[in-house]
Amino acid sequence: MTYVGEHASSEPFVGGDGAESSTDPRPAGEELPGRKTWKDVVAAYVGLTKPRVIELLLLTTVPVMFFAARGVPELGLVVATVIGGTFSAGSASVFNCVYDRDIDEQMRRTRRRALPRHIVSPRAALVFGVVLGVLSTVVLYAFVNPLSALLSVAANAFYVFGYTMLLKRRTTQNIVWGGIAGCFPALIGWTAVTGELAWTPVVLFLVVFFWTPPHTWALALRYREDYRNVDVPMLPVVASAAEVGRQIVIYSWVMVATSLALWPIADTGPVYPIAAVLLGAAFLVEAHRMWARSRRSEELSVISPMRLFHSSNLYLSLLFVAVALDPLLRF
Repeated sequence: MTYVGEHASSEPFVGGDGAESSTDPRPAGEELPGRKTWKDVVAAYVGLTKPRVIELLLLTTVPVMFFAARGVPELGLVVATVIGGTFSAGSASVFNCVYDRDIDEQMRRTRRRALPRHIVSPRAALVFGVVLGVLSTVVLYAFVNPLSALLSVAANAFYVFGYTMLLKRRTTQNIVWGGIAGCFPALIGWTAVTGELAWTPVVLFLVVFFWTPPHTWALALRYREDYRNVDVPMLPVVASAAEVGRQIVIYSWVMVATSLALWPIADTGPVYPIAAVLLGAAFLVEAHRMWARSRRSEELSVISPMRLFHSSNLYLSLLFVAVALDPLLRF
């Protein structure tokens, strides 16, 4: 399991690079002065795994397990999938931090990570990432099933090699295609229960795929100067705010339409489609409002992109809660 790209709050959900605080007065890359205690080191290693990203990824995994089981899945299976998924997502995050440590030192919202502050060495972080990746594969293979383990390895490989190393610094479409890695939890949750793929998890995979650009571009609008300063061509760096808003609206409409397709394809009860309609309508209203603001001004204080960013987190979380509740509330 891995992230959804550069996502979420303080780093998704936050999918790759979240919105971290930049209140630290020390220059980028400065080491903690004389207070690198064992607590600092432990916190640094935990921070390398980007726990908030893991939370959101698990929120798109466990509900799918409920849906696949048409009820409550076996507790031991859920625990094994959560542990394996946590190790997997953590491993991918660590590799991302190691590779991006050069630009993380220069960006306000990422300069307080463990590597820019020299609390953990790149070599130690790399070993930590490998250990997490191996543990993840072993847990998923032994206690879930080989298919789920394979999907997890594929997601991590795509995130690290496809997104982080190949796409992120080279194309404005970096998060569109790189975000594929963050869609895999839906597949993993389904295969953990059923042992096979089907159209239902593919639809949920696509919901996350189309959700990722609006979510990430809203965050990138807020931090576009950071990306510009390190030559990462996120869409808000190379396009006007109005164009970013327009593309966010397009992806949002496709995302909502895809979410509604789950109703006939998966033969859901009434809970899911009702939630999908209400949540989708609210998200579209917010996306259109941001687009309208972006056409009036390029000023962030006017556009307020973080409103849409936080709304996107809430949307995805509640939609997948509805996925979990639907089989439990059939009437």
